[in-house]
Amino acid sequence: MLTNVEHIGIAVRDIAASNEIFAKLLNVQPYKAETVASEGVNTSFFTVNQTKIELLEATNPDSPIAKFLEKKGEGIHHIAFEVEDILAEMDRLRTEGFTVLNEVPKHGADNKLVCFLHPKGTNGVLIELCQEIKE
Repeated sequence: MLTNVEHIGIAVRDIAASNEIFAKLLNVQPYKAETVASEGVNTSFFTVNQTKIELLEATNPDSPIAKFLEKKGEGIHHIAFEVEDILAEMDRLRTEGFTVLNEVPKHGADNKLVCFLHPKGTNGVLIELCQEIKE
C-alpha cells in the first residue's frame, strides 16, 4: 500500500548550481548528498516540513538521468511513494496491469529499496516505490 509521497525527483545538469538555487528557494541547505554508482547519479536531498526534494545529476552519459536530460531537459523526473512492503506492492501493481521496470527492488539513495513503474502506464509520470531499509 502506498503510504505517502516520499519525495519528488528533479533532474538537473549541475547539482552544485542547483543546490544553490534550491537552498535559496526553500531557505534550507540539503541534508544529504549521495552518489548511487549503480544508477550513475549524484543526489542531494532537501526537506521542507514533510516534503522531500531529490536533485539528480548524471555521473556518466549512459545513465538514465543523462538520457532523460538529453531527451526532456531539466525538470521533474519522478514522484516517489513510500510503501511498507515493496515486494507485495510490486506484485499488486503487476496484477493491476502496471509495468514494473525492476524484477526485484534495488538499493537506491537515502537508505531505500526502490523500483520504478513505466511511465507509459502512469500518464507519462515515472513512479518510484521506496521502502526504508531496516537494519
